[in-house]
Amino acid sequence: MSRDLATLVGSRICHDLISPIGAIGNGVELLSMGGGGADEMDLISGSVGQASARIRFFRIAYGAAHADQTVAGTEVSSILRDMAAAGRMQYDWTITGQMSRPLARIALLSAQCMESAMPGGGKITVMLDDTLHVIANADRIAADTALWLPLEDLATEHVHSAAQVQFALLPRAVLEAGLTLTVMQSDTTISMQFREPDAAISPGPSRHLSPDI
Repeated sequence: MSRDLATLVGSRICHDLISPIGAIGNGVELLSMGGGGADEMDLISGSVGQASARIRFFRIAYGAAHADQTVAGTEVSSILRDMAAAGRMQYDWTITGQMSRPLARIALLSAQCMESAMPGGGKITVMLDDTLHVIANADRIAADTALWLPLEDLATEHVHSAAQVQFALLPRAVLEAGLTLTVMQSDTTISMQFREPDAAISPGPSRHLSPDI
């Protein structure tokens, strides 16, 4: 990872954590002022859950991912469920068995890309057979073409801010996994498909993409 990209990743992590951590501080301050009660405890508890979920998300999406490492689909589903608790996003993670960590990383980075195109919220579904499918549905998709058009070419030079860092990390993750990427969009849907280069030629389950159920 280049120094510039590492800086953007660090900035993105700090940006996403400052809100729940700040809310925890506010709740503690209210308790110290003698106004402690159920509302303050709920604020602290919810914010701790959000901060924990984001850190677990970053660990998979931004961390190292080796081909021999796996992660349980139920673990990722738990992370997304906790992240969705306080927002307008819903996640349907259908993978229950073990999957390779690089694939989990690709799926989470894809979801993060999609979230940037769903200002009003929506639903993201992740499925895995011989292809990894990540599908976003919303009342309105507002995709920045400057970010999305280069994705299929697996280009990263267009990323210039911490808010866009997932668009730089995703192509790198796809290349490292030896997969291809197809993106399809409409006014209400974005679909991303990741597969091995010969998947379209040789039908049947893929050794690398099939979950271990």
